[in-house]
Amino acid sequence: MNNILVLNADFVPLSVTSFKKGFKLTYKGKAEVVESVKDDIIFASNFSIPRPSVIRLLRYVVYPYRKITLTRQNVFKRDGNACVYCGSKKDLTLDHVIPKSRGGRDSWENLVTCCSKCNSKKADKTPKEAEMEWHGIANVPNHFAMLGMNKNVNETWKPYIFM
Repeated sequence: MNNILVLNADFVPLSVTSFKKGFKLTYKGKAEVVESVKDDIIFASNFSIPRPSVIRLLRYVVYPYRKITLTRQNVFKRDGNACVYCGSKKDLTLDHVIPKSRGGRDSWENLVTCCSKCNSKKADKTPKEAEMEWHGIANVPNHFAMLGMNKNVNETWKPYIFM
């Protein structure tokens, strides 16, 4: 609740900052308030405003692309800690959609979360060959999509994180 989501001028998430820094940006006219917390009002000597939750910079900022590291935990997080074939949340492991024996690589597009039972059933086949329906998308997540999968994310941020 003390943090503010900062959007670039084109409404793309840029960063998360402290309330103090975010408020300074809006007060100095460098950003505008996009979303605010209606129940939490800030009182000053000559004005009162709702507490900002999402702000947008008025000038576009060029920033480098942030790559998410391919790790077991990040693949699990991307897939919602559930098997992409049956939805089970027990005995999770990683599965190569295209098996390594057939040239499948360790990549975001080829690794998915899978339970031990489904992994054994699929064995050294593709999901189509094993007649298994796949309930997921193996893609490269961005920094803010991973943030949006956090249970403690502010509800007012979600429309901007999942654009």
